Amino acid sequence: MKLKRIIFVGLAAGALALTACAGGNGGGTSGGGNEGGGDGGLIGVAMPTKSSERWIQDGDAVKKALEDQGYKVDLQYAEDDIPTQVSQIENMITKGAEALIVASIDGTTLTEALQNAADADIPVIAYDRLIKGTENVDYYATFDNELVGNQQAWTVLNGLGLTDLEGNKLDDAPKGPFNIELFAGSLDDNNAFFFFNGAMDVLKPYIEDGTLVVKSGQTSIEQAATLRWDGETAQSRMEDILTANYSDGTQVDAVLSPYDGISRGIISALADAGYSVGEEWPIISGQDAEVDSVKAILSGEQYATIFKDTRELAKVAADMAVAVLNDEEPETNDTTTYDNDVKVVPSYLLAPVPVVKDNVQSALVDTGYWTAEELGL
Repeated sequence: MKLKRIIFVGLAAGALALTACAGGNGGGTSGGGNEGGGDGGLIGVAMPTKSSERWIQDGDAVKKALEDQGYKVDLQYAEDDIPTQVSQIENMITKGAEALIVASIDGTTLTEALQNAADADIPVIAYDRLIKGTENVDYYATFDNELVGNQQAWTVLNGLGLTDLEGNKLDDAPKGPFNIELFAGSLDDNNAFFFFNGAMDVLKPYIEDGTLVVKSGQTSIEQAATLRWDGETAQSRMEDILTANYSDGTQVDAVLSPYDGISRGIISALADAGYSVGEEWPIISGQDAEVDSVKAILSGEQYATIFKDTRELAKVAADMAVAVLNDEEPETNDTTTYDNDVKVVPSYLLAPVPVVKDNVQSALVDTGYWTAEELGL
């Protein structure tokens, strides 16, 4: 069943890729408060922050996808400040936005603002992060987030020589034990739970049989969480883990990281603790294929990332908004998974792609997401 799901979602993503509308650098503008486009109505696009390269690309790609269909776009970034995002959404409603596309900072804090949108008959598309606790979210565009977590775990196991990149055990796999530490995303982001639970579904049997050992004992998502996905927060926690659990000379062999920015914080902590790239350097996962982390993969500092093509996601979200405005039913491929505690939100899930050093060229350069020059190839 897992294989069938991967094939189905992969085919859907491939079809969307043929009409992808923006490069990895993004089209349009990355600034907040930018409006432009054709003669169509205004669509508000609320993004969480510019501090992550990934969200700049998302905002640019969504803006271009909507403008290509003739709409004006009000693109705003809230810099991870919840009241700012609420205010931005309220202002979009006041300006007369006909639809909203929202990547929430905290998916539980928009209930009142989205009720105002509903009162004004403004449809809402949740973008990559599920909006929780409200009936006033119409559709959800995202990736197969449980599969993202599976893939992050598979890349860790692959780096340790235990499985291939699809999680199949290798005949000549070492017995271990390997010391692993676990990181998760921000608890106010619903995706963090899908990523962590998906990864732990894979890793738990190896922990239970002693192949993997979490020396810190920190195995719950509450213990592993990283507020706002912040790299400095992750670096500080990794430093604490090393001091408390590895000062006896034992080595960390692997780190499950859910996001490239967190991975870079972990890398800094390891380097400061005296680790150097080579045979004893830990296997580190990631997500989002940010350019600095792809460079880290090429240099051996990071083992893998999960590539989520924001060009495809932007097109799905834009098409959803346009379909609703045209009184059409948007395309979805999941109507059971994403329960926001009030309703199950109809969703379209795209396929993620694990990237290691060997497929950087084919996954990221050949697809036009990054250029060889940007990656230093």
